[in-house]
Amino acid sequence: MDLQPQREFLIKLSNTKMPFGKYKDRYLIDLPEHYIVWYHNKGFPKGVLGQQLQTVYELKVNGLEYLIRNIKKL
Repeated sequence: MDLQPQREFLIKLSNTKMPFGKYKDRYLIDLPEHYIVWYHNKGFPKGVLGQQLQTVYELKVNGLEYLIRNIKKL
């Protein structure tokens, strides 16, 4: 099984900033949990940004944000 696409997705996620709104230019992993939960209830945007926000939601719910922060340090 090729893990390269998943690895690239997480690396890109660690360096992606919110492109619009109240939290524009904040790293996705650093968005407040209530904002991510709001998106979860409202519906994530389509496309890559939506996939990234959904991943951030799953990471935050499971207490795994440190994984992305560790990637960002590299």
